[in-house]
Amino acid sequence: MQFHTLKRKTANKKGKTVGRGGTRGKTSGRGTKGQNARAGRKKRPELRDFIKRVPKLRGRGKSPLKSRQTKLTGAELKVYLEQKKANLSVSR
Repeated sequence: MQFHTLKRKTANKKGKTVGRGGTRGKTSGRGTKGQNARAGRKKRPELRDFIKRVPKLRGRGKSPLKSRQTKLTGAELKVYLEQKKANLSVSR
């Protein structure tokens, strides 16, 4: 094998030139109208639309204060108030 007989595995390929106008066609390989045919062609990220649809649940979640509070029934409340009243009268 000599140096001048060597060949590449794959052929040299150049990228397709798109959107230059002139003699390369009416739409220059960009299809027809629309966002993709314009200069810049920045598409809106799809993920943003999903984020915008999710409701903002402000103030929702675990609260350390709420978890410590105990709920009293009517009978328990009466007993608690009677004990408090008795303690106040004893301390005077």
